[in-house]
Amino acid sequence: MTELEDLDRRVSWHPFTQMAGWSPLVIARGEGNYLIDEQGRRYLDGVSSLWSNLHGHRHPRLDRALRDQLDRIAHSTYLGLAHEPGIRLAEQLLEVAPIGLTRVFYSDSGSTAVEIALKQSFQYWQLKDQTKKRKFLRVGEAYHGDTLGAVGVGGIELFHRVFGPLLVDSIAIPSPALDPEGARMTLIRELETRSDEIAAFVMEPLIQGAAGMLLHPPGFLTVVRDLCTRFHVHLIVDEVATGFGRTGRMFACEHENVSPDLMCLAKGISGGYLPLAATLATEEIYSAFLGERSELKQFFHGHTYTANPLACAVGLESLTLLRESTLASAQTLIEPMRQALERLKNLSAVKGIRQCGLMAGIELATNEPFAGSAVCDRIREEGVILRPLGNVVVWMPPLTLAISELETLETATRRAIA
Repeated sequence: MTELEDLDRRVSWHPFTQMAGWSPLVIARGEGNYLIDEQGRRYLDGVSSLWSNLHGHRHPRLDRALRDQLDRIAHSTYLGLAHEPGIRLAEQLLEVAPIGLTRVFYSDSGSTAVEIALKQSFQYWQLKDQTKKRKFLRVGEAYHGDTLGAVGVGGIELFHRVFGPLLVDSIAIPSPALDPEGARMTLIRELETRSDEIAAFVMEPLIQGAAGMLLHPPGFLTVVRDLCTRFHVHLIVDEVATGFGRTGRMFACEHENVSPDLMCLAKGISGGYLPLAATLATEEIYSAFLGERSELKQFFHGHTYTANPLACAVGLESLTLLRESTLASAQTLIEPMRQALERLKNLSAVKGIRQCGLMAGIELATNEPFAGSAVCDRIREEGVILRPLGNVVVWMPPLTLAISELETLETATRRAIA
């Protein structure tokens, strides 16, 4: 064990990690689609450093954008002040976002982006004198983050069991991936009978990532949009995982031409470089918060590092790269990935495979509770970094993955599962 590994075991507390059995792997640097440890061993970054890295590590244009901004200023508050990177990135985000979204509120993680959307929806209805609209509709098995509001509108049973007394008031519908008709009928019933109590419906569009890459039936998002409009309930879409090219479009909503009332972004927004998130809102929602200072109608929320200039500068360059070439490159990779996953289906230990663009889950045919972790531990010996979702092994590589690297990912996964 190296000095840093020993020190890590003595001083750190890692997220979603049982520290009693913790075996550190200390990453020293990155290069393209690879992570490199202290001993110089290279690992293909098969989950994009937790779904955030789009263009590879140490991309020269992103590095340059970050250094150029450092020559100006590293941080200035966005509370009562503004700066060029934040303004320019907001302009470009709205240019590529679904039609109707006109305002950008920055934060620093997917969880906070969701919290902000919940609070904006809630306060909007209070400002509109519809004070009974305090509840939120959520999807079974959904994941929207780990802060209390985000957990409250998620569907992870373990989280609700542990933190239940602290959570926001929400109403669950079945996952449309597991029970499409049940989800549709429950949604209709709740909206028909309780829309005067419901502020918003929160969902991940097309695919529920952390639930194990569960795919929604085609058209479900469109049905949700129509119902929310009909019953005067906000539609909040969580594009934290699906945004910025992961599904083959800039945003998953585009696949069904849906425009939400509020959209949550994070992860890939800065190309995987720095913490940054954004909640996009319609002009209708934004306008409700306008008035005299004495009316106290402004949105009561903010973060110290909201719209950090370094993060916004690199985010602006990342979005430029996406629009120039990375998104098109990702689209050409979807079919080769589908073929690679298809070849893994013949393994007896594979129960099923689900894919949406460059998001994929390989479900293992076992009742062993930690088989997914065992496979990911084994695949590390093959020079690949993956993380499981229960017994689903996740592929979520950088959008710049080369075909030769896809072959490495496929071979390593096959060996680890076998």
